[in-house]
Amino acid sequence: MEKKEDIRILAIESSCDETAAAVVKNGREVLSNVIYSQIDLHTLYGGVVPEIASRKHIEKINQVIEQALKEAGVTLRDLDAVAVTYGPGLVGALLVGVSAAKAICFATGLPLVGVHHIEGHISANYIENPQLEPPFVCLVASGGHSHLTVVRDYGEYEVIGRTRDDAAGEAFDKVARAIGLGYPGGPKIDRLSREGNPDAIAFPRPHLGENEYDFSFSGLKSAVLNYLNACQMKGIEVNPADVAASFQKAVIDVLVEHSVHAVKAFGYDTFAIAGGVAANSALRSAFEKRCGEEGIRFYHPSPLLCTDNAAMIGAAGYYEYQKGVRHGYDLNAVPNLPLGGVPRK
Repeated sequence: MEKKEDIRILAIESSCDETAAAVVKNGREVLSNVIYSQIDLHTLYGGVVPEIASRKHIEKINQVIEQALKEAGVTLRDLDAVAVTYGPGLVGALLVGVSAAKAICFATGLPLVGVHHIEGHISANYIENPQLEPPFVCLVASGGHSHLTVVRDYGEYEVIGRTRDDAAGEAFDKVARAIGLGYPGGPKIDRLSREGNPDAIAFPRPHLGENEYDFSFSGLKSAVLNYLNACQMKGIEVNPADVAASFQKAVIDVLVEHSVHAVKAFGYDTFAIAGGVAANSALRSAFEKRCGEEGIRFYHPSPLLCTDNAAMIGAAGYYEYQKGVRHGYDLNAVPNLPLGGVPRK
């Protein structure tokens, strides 16, 4: 197949509570990146309500796509493909984006490229780090996922570690709710932690014997809740900043230790982070310090590209497109879509 000099891809992301569209050129140059966030709406309920998210996607999807094309200065005729997240995520939310992408492809004849949401998060690193190329190890940490992944090549992944219970971002949300911060928990704990002492409370650092790269944050979350309950029963005043800082440090210690261990064990010298938790300032600082000490090159996206967006889907979609990946109009939403096949034993 003859390759054009430039490949422009319209990308669509609707896996959770952001309705997003972007136009990406050659996998790394973002011509537009439009995001409609529903966060204020879901804050009223203390978390994402799937049905509300789906309905809001339906309201906004066409507007977001039109705005992305306008900001990029292109029309549908200027595109080479449409990339869309088809899993994992909320099934109703995913279906809105998949249906919109299929409709555009049916009307224009453009090829359809389905993209794995986590692959998108990993690929966000390519946008702002032109020197980054596989192989490397990537930690994807978000509200729904905690994946430690070996990126062997573009589109080739081996998941070597994952959460056994709560994802890192999910633990942040639950602890934030417990200390009265509300939703979303991650950014609020990040801000409050700057006022607290991270060594004030000795929360546990969970380690699993079965797989040295797996994560478990349920016990840590329970330890925080038990501490708060004990203080309440004994009439001890709680310092929310100290709780937030101590909890955050426990999460960061586990993420850093597992990740650096994996990079060294697999013989790589490059590491990246991705996902909403990767926007956490303390986590970035901890990785910068540790990777610097270990001689590991450390990459991360800007905070905007850590949270759900369509530019990252366009980056991942480009490399899938170059590999010849095409999907038919029978492409469906897959809420539990696995990445990289069977996890490593």
